[in-house]
Amino acid sequence: MAAIDETAVRARIGAFRTAEGAGIPAGMVDSVATRDGLVQVALMVAKADAARQEPMRRALEADLAAMPGVRNATVMFTAPRATPQPQAQAQEPGTLLGQVGSIVAVASGKGGVGKSTVAVNLAVALARQGKRVGLLDADIYGPSLPRMLGTKGKPEMAGNKLVPIEAWGLKAISIGHVVEEETAMVWRGPMVLNALTQLMTQVAWPELDVMVLDLPPGTGDVQLTLAQRLKLAGAVIVSTPQDISLLDARRGISMFRQVRVPILGVVENMSFFCCPNCGTRTDIFGHGGAEAEAQRLGVPFLGAVPLLAPIRETSDAGTPIAASAPESEAGRAFAAVATAVAAGLDGAGPARGPRIVIE
Repeated sequence: MAAIDETAVRARIGAFRTAEGAGIPAGMVDSVATRDGLVQVALMVAKADAARQEPMRRALEADLAAMPGVRNATVMFTAPRATPQPQAQAQEPGTLLGQVGSIVAVASGKGGVGKSTVAVNLAVALARQGKRVGLLDADIYGPSLPRMLGTKGKPEMAGNKLVPIEAWGLKAISIGHVVEEETAMVWRGPMVLNALTQLMTQVAWPELDVMVLDLPPGTGDVQLTLAQRLKLAGAVIVSTPQDISLLDARRGISMFRQVRVPILGVVENMSFFCCPNCGTRTDIFGHGGAEAEAQRLGVPFLGAVPLLAPIRETSDAGTPIAASAPESEAGRAFAAVATAVAAGLDGAGPARGPRIVIE
């Protein structure tokens, strides 16, 4: 199979014509990324023109997918870059998702601690407590919400906006609802931030009591951008008990404190394991480390979630345990975490990120 590169893709875009004979101006192409037969293209289109240009987007996507050497092609719209405004007219944080009462970021300093599992079950547990809850998968590189919620297919459109997927009492959206499950998102930072902005602005989010953001692991561009552009009511930090995970959790807490986002608390995931046959308890990753660290750092401890096979099984099956088995040990653990988060929201107002001034 012939290799595909950016030059070939741009040439194909230049030669493309719609059924009406219209081409795509070079200035409309914001970015092109290729890797291992995967192609991602971003086209700059004004929001008001997105619906009218949708047939062109689909046709171009199909045309690129037909290129020799291409295994999958994705074409997305991104807003034209705005002319920089004077500092006095800079956009204030909080203009995005203004119809949401409280926005909660679920974060971890490192991957592999079950952050997405906690985010999904926290959102479901909050919904079971009677709240109107949204769930936004901000992990563009590793979207897991469609599998964990058991949702398939692309969202419907309402005008020029996507309609959130409904599952387990939630309104949810993920980049995984838009692209194929096995598609690798080989995007540079600006494309990721553009895609994330679209998930906030080009989705028909209703009025919600709580929006749970499942952040990617680490302390990078996505976390800082969201902290500066949203009124985050607080952050939930997920960690396992062992020291190496707690070290990264400290970094996560430090980052949110630097951008003045309240820490709602720490969740100790995979806290302990009880053998289903003999009942013997084993602290595989240690136990109590996250609670001790929360106390040391002066932040709330939201609860411990055990390491249980049903949590993994229900996540893989798309039936979150907080919904499918709410009275189980794990279901009760997530409900307790949700109660603690709700109590923190009742006593915590939204915080604005700092304004960055370069002199």
